[in-house]
Amino acid sequence: MSQVHSNLHRSAWVDWWEGTRRTDIWWTLAWFDIVLRYRRSMLGPLWLTLSMGAMIGGMGPLYSSLFGTELSKFFPHLALGIIFWTTFSSIVTDSCNAFIGAGNYLKQGYFPASLFVWRSMARNLIQFAHQIILYVPVAIWAGVSLKAHALLFIPAFVLFLVNAHAMGLVLGLICTRYRDVAQIVTSVMQMLMFLTPVFWLPESLPERAKMVLWNPFAQMLDLLRAPLMGNISDIHNWTSMLSWTAVNLVAAALLFSRYRRRVVYWL
Repeated sequence: MSQVHSNLHRSAWVDWWEGTRRTDIWWTLAWFDIVLRYRRSMLGPLWLTLSMGAMIGGMGPLYSSLFGTELSKFFPHLALGIIFWTTFSSIVTDSCNAFIGAGNYLKQGYFPASLFVWRSMARNLIQFAHQIILYVPVAIWAGVSLKAHALLFIPAFVLFLVNAHAMGLVLGLICTRYRDVAQIVTSVMQMLMFLTPVFWLPESLPERAKMVLWNPFAQMLDLLRAPLMGNISDIHNWTSMLSWTAVNLVAAALLFSRYRRRVVYWL
């Protein structure tokens, strides 16, 4: 009981730091989640790669002909769009269950709450690693030429991780308190998929419809996708995402410091 008491009353910063530094725990739990999902499968986690490859291979020629776009130009755009959006969507929706799914651990009072947001992120990053390798043959076939500015993918990915973790803390708290929010989040992400240039090219939009590109998911997608296609994202995408990151960090810090101790009682 004393351990539970001390963990509930430590500061939010200590909780976050303790959860962050225990990489051995959250990576192990994340990998165990993946293995458990495919435990009776012969191919195991390889299905993550095969299923994504089948989706990209099937949708590429179809959407290219529908939009009247040359396949060699459209295929890399679509492949990266589907891979990144799958990661975005999975991280956001899984964040809603980050604390709920770890109820047995949290009730013990030993583990910091932030650890389970990292676990959720790590699980999705493992899936991402299995899927992003599909872009290599696509890029080679399409003749994508990477230049020095491809290194901009690194700060963009760091920005993505920071936002993903901040959103994970916020959504984890809100969805633990209000269980219906998870269903709302899932529906919103499905809607946003069509408002984000996952399947379509931004330049195909009429001028009056380009306001949808101010969607933060569209901006984050462009920051990640442009360097891997040999392009440079617009500067306004960087400034907008830095602003969104600041908002997310402030919201996460305020909510986590105020409501973290109540998670155990909401489970």
